[in-house]
Amino acid sequence: MSTLASQVAVVSGASRGIGRAIALKFAAAGANVVCLARTAENAEKTAAEIRALGRQAWSFGVDVADPGAINAVAEQILAAAGKVDILVNNAGVTKDTLLMRMTEADWDTVLNTNLRGAFLFTKAFTRAFLKQRSGRIINISSVIGLIGNAGQCNYAASKAGLIGFTKSVAKEFGSRGVTCNAIAPGFIETDMTAGLDEKLKEGLLRNIPLGTLGQPDDIAEAALYLAGPGGRYVTGQVLTVDGGMVM
Repeated sequence: MSTLASQVAVVSGASRGIGRAIALKFAAAGANVVCLARTAENAEKTAAEIRALGRQAWSFGVDVADPGAINAVAEQILAAAGKVDILVNNAGVTKDTLLMRMTEADWDTVLNTNLRGAFLFTKAFTRAFLKQRSGRIINISSVIGLIGNAGQCNYAASKAGLIGFTKSVAKEFGSRGVTCNAIAPGFIETDMTAGLDEKLKEGLLRNIPLGTLGQPDDIAEAALYLAGPGGRYVTGQVLTVDGGMVM
């Protein structure tokens, strides 16, 4: 079903995991997709998959913490695609360690990528969204931003900040028909969770009522809902997709 027919979606961190799943899900729903990753080569892998589905796709390599690079790529995107209807701020990193061992570099890297990147990309497309009086912004947060986690002070702060950012943008942009929502994934089977110790994984599963880790496609389905017709009247919300882990 082409619920996103003729729309242009921009997805950061689109080369793997959740970002790749969202990009492909949007393409399957009819959208043309701009794939962003740290390198153009990685972004192009997802873009090629999207073209194979019969949709248009563009790929760009960009450091999401670099304002100059983001502004430049935003101009290229608007010139190539002509518009942006959906923005998914998904790019994220972790630098896990206990607070007493955490360096300023560990803190800055995570906050700059996970939170500053979302701010910079949203700002770069603000004029376009407000001018066309429509748009969907989806920020990928985390349940860790809701409950915290030992060894992840930087990650938790970035994801909690993203929720506050989401609600503020929703209030600023709502009168122009632009929605802004966040998705808070639980533990999803991606490269980030692939290295989890089996005992740790068993402990996690005991705290998940559905008894299993999520899949990237579970998050992509939530993003499709928020980007599609069903999400028309939803803004400033945090959609938790975690198998019941956080209630």
